[in-house]
Amino acid sequence: MKKNLFKIILFSGVMAGLSSCSKSYLQPDPLSFYIPDETFNTKGGLDAAMATCDRHLRSYWTYFSYQDLGLPISTEYMFSDVAVASKTDDGNIYADIATRLTPNDYAERNYYFWNETYNGIKYANTILTYIDKVPDLDSVTKVGYIGRALFHRAYRYLALAFEFKDVPLVTKILASPKLNYKSTPREEILKMITLDMEKAVEYVPAQTSANLIGLVNKGACRQLLIKCYLATGQWQKAIDQADILINSSGYSLMTNNFGSFINPYPAVWPITRNVIWDLHRPENKAIAANKEVILVMPNRNGTQSMVKMNSMRNWLPFLDNNQTTTPGGQQAIKYIAKNSGNYREATDYMRGIGRGIAHIRPTYYATNDVWFVNGVNDAGDLRHNSTVGNWARMDSLKYNDVTVPAWYGKNLRLYDGAKILCADTVRNWFDWPHYKYYIEDPLETGSQTEVNHRGGAGDLYCFRLAETYLLRAEAKFYNGQADQAVADVNKVRQRAGCTQLYTTVGIGEIMDERARELNMEEWRFTEMSRVSYCLALSGKADEWGNTYTVPTLEQKSYWFNRITAYNNYYNKGKVVVKGRSYTLAPHNINWPIPQQNAINANNGAKLHQNPGYNGYDATVEMWKTWQEAVADESKQ
Repeated sequence: MKKNLFKIILFSGVMAGLSSCSKSYLQPDPLSFYIPDETFNTKGGLDAAMATCDRHLRSYWTYFSYQDLGLPISTEYMFSDVAVASKTDDGNIYADIATRLTPNDYAERNYYFWNETYNGIKYANTILTYIDKVPDLDSVTKVGYIGRALFHRAYRYLALAFEFKDVPLVTKILASPKLNYKSTPREEILKMITLDMEKAVEYVPAQTSANLIGLVNKGACRQLLIKCYLATGQWQKAIDQADILINSSGYSLMTNNFGSFINPYPAVWPITRNVIWDLHRPENKAIAANKEVILVMPNRNGTQSMVKMNSMRNWLPFLDNNQTTTPGGQQAIKYIAKNSGNYREATDYMRGIGRGIAHIRPTYYATNDVWFVNGVNDAGDLRHNSTVGNWARMDSLKYNDVTVPAWYGKNLRLYDGAKILCADTVRNWFDWPHYKYYIEDPLETGSQTEVNHRGGAGDLYCFRLAETYLLRAEAKFYNGQADQAVADVNKVRQRAGCTQLYTTVGIGEIMDERARELNMEEWRFTEMSRVSYCLALSGKADEWGNTYTVPTLEQKSYWFNRITAYNNYYNKGKVVVKGRSYTLAPHNINWPIPQQNAINANNGAKLHQNPGYNGYDATVEMWKTWQEAVADESKQ
């Protein structure tokens, strides 16, 4: 049965299948791989496998049935400095992570990342295992397939290394199940994928045609290689690769308006056209005029296997409820059908901004503190600018119940004197980046009766050049060139229209700029874990003067110290939801290896559990090198 399911998903090339299949399929035994049949002896079979690899990338962003608790990427943000879980009517709210996150908690989000990441590795390994059995492939075509498959495998292993740390290394499709894997140390996996990505940069061609949108290209391989070089402490090589991407690969930051100007509800939420708004319209992400995009993940309406992001449902405040009121006690905002006599276009917030229920909410750091540079709240920063419409503020909204004329059309307020007007400020009251969250679904917004605008499908960024500048700044900082890193961070800020520029930068300023520029694009937790590891490798100090060591990151890390300093929820004891306080523990920098479908299923050997979790045993034997792990697979 597993073999058949594997074949169906591989040949279809339609990742929508992942969204509709049963929960039992989403809990496979990822260490038991079954060989596909002779179908993979044709170029068509390889193309189907590659299409599955490409579409699978976006499953970390878009898988909408993910425990019905929001998007997978939301989990990355719950483990970071910029967001927390906020669905306060959920008795299972993911707030007390320090106690909730265990190897046996299969209902939790981290389990999904383990399963889906090993699925992605399986798809890539299919190509690498069968490429030599496909006849009549010229050498250029063949190495192109190999390079792209290496990218997909390395991308997943880089994630595993900084989510789960020491994990089983699987590099091929086996003829029969293997149930005696041993863990491979993180540093060894990082060595292997760095060598693989050096090959991929050589093998994979640059994108030369619009028909190749979504297919891994040389620029994407180079961007991933930069991260691999950072993760292996090869700072100068990371700088060199970034130099090539920035200076001689045909990419450039978008600094002027371009593409289509999308302003669907100007009567409700007017936008003054600006480059940041254009850059983040799904309609503009994959067009030829966008010179900043390195790798896009196609997910537009009308395309095969598109998945709605539901971004406004997941990330916007919960407005349509009686927890927020006028000073007179009436509900502040209501969502009203167009065919209602009480409908008014000017305050149709459901269509103009979306109907949120706040699965997660940003921290005070993300909405306020991070925007201060040189002690100044930079009014010029287009990413935090409410005047042009990019940034949404609660006090910019207006009471919209026309049956309450005393307050209709007046701006929302949080207080009436000393009286607070919002009973649940965790879920119902926060500002947000409208330019990032607004992804219109025309079928919902055009309906006369629909009042559930959750957010539609749209192309997504995987890599773009703004991140390359910030990666180069990071490498320069580690390499003792912090003075040169300033220009890279300021380049990103200047494009955003900032008036406040840095004169010095450290790792804190670089991570702040990532938070501003890459919100809901980067895997924030994974990147914070990677940076913590790199910072320890470099021996450089963080913004508080702390230095770190790799062997003790589960006890003391930049990730944990940054969250403790900036996140106003975790471990503060101030907010309690459903009887639970928001907590994180230092050892949560490594997620637990799942007990059931990893440790128990691998019953021929013992996998290494991470410190701080049940089952940790420092004496469990691991492979010393990645070459040993690969050689052991060949014995099967």
